[in-house]
Amino acid sequence: MSLGTTLALAVALGTDALAVCLGIGMGGVTRRQVVVISAVVLVFHIVMPLVGWLTGEMVGQILGRVAGIAGALLLIYLGARMIFGDGASAKEALAWLKQRTGVVALGAGVSVDALSAGFALGTQATTVWPVVSVIGLVAGAMTCAGLLGGRFISLSFGERARRLGGLVLLAIGGRFLVGG
Repeated sequence: MSLGTTLALAVALGTDALAVCLGIGMGGVTRRQVVVISAVVLVFHIVMPLVGWLTGEMVGQILGRVAGIAGALLLIYLGARMIFGDGASAKEALAWLKQRTGVVALGAGVSVDALSAGFALGTQATTVWPVVSVIGLVAGAMTCAGLLGGRFISLSFGERARRLGGLVLLAIGGRFLVGG
């Protein structure tokens, strides 16, 4: 697989993480949280294609759909809390997401499409490690960009940014739920 093709695949797989993390960043994140969340998404974007590559299509589809539904519901819940909750309840929901369990759920949720990509990689005559490494690095960078961009918007626009971030998460969660 050429470097150009690998980069195109990596960017396509990282777009969900970028969009979701833009919404999360609008709710407010610390620098440490940016690093931790970006690292977790990076790792999941390496592990998920490997799992897809190793397990095959059927198992990948079952695991992928379950993780996708869980991730979608998590984003819908968080988005609703950011929109309809007061500032304290929204911060409480964001605080949970930024803890270990929430970060792992987020990483798994935005990496589901990488599972299917891994299966496709397994059908190609390609060396998988360089490809999944690029996918992981690009997804981690896109996650970081989304979080920092959302943080900048949050610092600039305050409460309105939090509600806009909630709308972004609701929309993305709904899209994940219907499988789009």
